[in-house]
Amino acid sequence: MSLVLYERVDHVATITLNRPESRNAINGAVREELNAAWAAFRDDEDAWVGVLTANGPVFSAGADLKDSTGSVGTFGGTFWEKPTINSFESGMELFKPTIAAVNGPCIGYGLTGVLFCDFVIAGTGATFSFPEVSIGVPTIVGAIRLPKRLRWADAMELVLTGKPMTAERAKEVGLVWRLVEPDQVLAEAHAWAATLAEAAPLAQRATKEVAWRSAEMGWIEAVRFGETMRKVAGATDDVAEGRRAWAEKRKPNWQGR
Repeated sequence: MSLVLYERVDHVATITLNRPESRNAINGAVREELNAAWAAFRDDEDAWVGVLTANGPVFSAGADLKDSTGSVGTFGGTFWEKPTINSFESGMELFKPTIAAVNGPCIGYGLTGVLFCDFVIAGTGATFSFPEVSIGVPTIVGAIRLPKRLRWADAMELVLTGKPMTAERAKEVGLVWRLVEPDQVLAEAHAWAATLAEAAPLAQRATKEVAWRSAEMGWIEAVRFGETMRKVAGATDDVAEGRRAWAEKRKPNWQGR
C-alpha cells in the first residue's frame, strides 16, 4: 500500500498522506514517498496546482517518534546536509500554487508542510500545533517560517507553548485562509484549485517567484528582478495566446509553454 498517494485530474495534482492507522505520522518511508510526490508535481508540466491532504480523521501526528528511520535516520541525515532543498517541507523551490486541505490535528512535521502551502483550507474541527518544546526539543523550520506569515506574538504562541491552536483561532491569526465544515474541506480545496488553474500557469509561477524572492531584496533589486521575469514570461507561447484570446474575446487555451 502506498503511504502517499499522487493523483492528477486535469491540471490539479492531489498529494494525500495515506497512513491513517498511524494517524499519518511521518516515518522514513512516508517521508521518502512524500518527497517523491512533491518532486513528481514539480516536474510534471501538466500539473499546474497542487493540493496537500490526508486520509483519516488526523491530518498528521507529526514525526513518528517510534520509528528510528524517521526521527533519526531520515530527519537527521540528508535533512541537515541540504536543509533548503531536501524536501517541500524544508524549502524545495516550487513556484506552482499549492493548497493545504486540513481536517483534524495537524502536528509538528505535518504543520511544517502546511505552512509552505499558499492557501490553507481547514475544517472547523482542525487543530494546529508544534509540540516540540513540550518534550524539550526546539522547533526550527516552523520558527523560521511562521513569523513570515503571522504577527510575531501569534507565531510565538504556536512555537513557544507547544499547545494546539483551534481552527477558529488559526483563522483569526491568518494561518487558515478559509474555514469550512469538515466534510467540505477537500471539495473546497479542489474548487479553488480549479479556479487557480484557469490562469496562465507560467505567469502564475513567475508572479509567485517574484513575490517569494523579492521579500528578501531591496526595492531596486526587486523591481529589476521582476522586470526580468516579465521579459522571460513575455517570450512564452502562452503570452501570445493570451493576446489572441483577448482580441478574439474568447477564453485562452493555456499550454504551459
